Amino acid sequence: MRVAVIGSGPSGLYAAEVLAKAGGIEVDIIERLPCPYGLVRYGVAPDHEKIKSVIKTLETIFSLDGVRFLGNVEVGTDLTLDDLRQQYDAVIHASGAAIDRRLNIPGEDLSGSFSATEFVAWYSGHPDAQVDRFTLSATAAVVIGVGNVAVDVARVLAKQADHLAVTDMPDHVLDVLRRSHIEDVYVVGRRGAAQAKFTTKELRELGEIPNVDVIVDPADLVLDAASEVALAESSALRRNLEVLTEWANRTPEGRPRRLHLRFLARPEAVLGTDVVEGVRLRRTELDGHGGVTDTDTAVDLPAQLVFRSVGYKGVPIDGLPFDERNGVVPHQEGRVLRDGVAVPGQYVAGWIKRGPTGVIGTNRHDAKETVASLLEDRDSGALPVPAATRDPEQVLKVLANRGVEVVLWGGWQAIDAAELALGQSQGRERAKISGRPALLTAAQLK
Repeated sequence: MRVAVIGSGPSGLYAAEVLAKAGGIEVDIIERLPCPYGLVRYGVAPDHEKIKSVIKTLETIFSLDGVRFLGNVEVGTDLTLDDLRQQYDAVIHASGAAIDRRLNIPGEDLSGSFSATEFVAWYSGHPDAQVDRFTLSATAAVVIGVGNVAVDVARVLAKQADHLAVTDMPDHVLDVLRRSHIEDVYVVGRRGAAQAKFTTKELRELGEIPNVDVIVDPADLVLDAASEVALAESSALRRNLEVLTEWANRTPEGRPRRLHLRFLARPEAVLGTDVVEGVRLRRTELDGHGGVTDTDTAVDLPAQLVFRSVGYKGVPIDGLPFDERNGVVPHQEGRVLRDGVAVPGQYVAGWIKRGPTGVIGTNRHDAKETVASLLEDRDSGALPVPAATRDPEQVLKVLANRGVEVVLWGGWQAIDAAELALGQSQGRERAKISGRPALLTAAQLK
């Protein structure tokens, strides 16, 4: 039996692991980038090395019998869904949630207004990110959203480049950070502090950044009945509020950079004619039920850079049904559903299945559920019957005929070795190579 797993992030790799350990199954992990590991490599902030260490665990999956890596292959372009049906008995789509949600406010598309996704991709050295996308010539930046990604963006903006130079951050990013003019970073949330989505660990890290004052207005920490209930039920929220209260009681020390946490402020418009000049915030108040209502008070916050970080959503997969509202593929226990009926041989795992929720470990249970459905369908005869014996080499022949430069596991190991060598030459463990041509050269395909 042959299965294709589309995407090499945690959800795809955990699915491949369960399949390989079931026995009698060959798994091709098909990844559109030359490098594996998805958001663990290109979404986790470079200074979060402990989280990124999960790569060592994920790496072992590629050593399992029957598991093969096919990098630099894009499904929908290099291989169609029909191609996959011909080459594999089943397909698990684990392509994640690739785009950000919009604010839908005036001025959102002005020059200087970006999604957090773009900034994260840039500082993580994503192959699709423009090297010169950011200059950081702004003196004030506004990050809209109060989740962990927003906190990551704010932390990278506020940190001095020298404190990031020990990470695997690409050289061109460090060069821009060294020339950064940023003095003030504002993190803005529409609701109250008790409704913020960041974790306490991420929050505390903001207070540990050298040469940065963290500023919180005590008026933003007001609680209502719903907030009190939420705090009573969650020790994590209580810890968050303790940290925020401590900062609210501090007197700023006049440090070179300031990081402002603003709650109860709804972004109403990005201001400016051609470029960002500020953000208009509408003051909100808690409604007693976990939500907020607008007040008559608005304030214009001067800024030249804006990042929206209000969530992610999946993109449609050619040939599969798609729930536009929720940004996921309809499914039942991982089986893709079209009009309520399972599509034979097609499955989903990870964020394209459940939406952008959970932590890295959440994907293990998610993947097990999907693989259990697949194996159940195999045993019951619900999978499509192949017209002929499937040849593992045929998919490589198809890709070669189409001029696709496939990065196999040996190619990724060459990239890995090149990044380690580059880092060691600079006195750090690793320095990321960014840009697809450079990666393919490192993979010894150019």
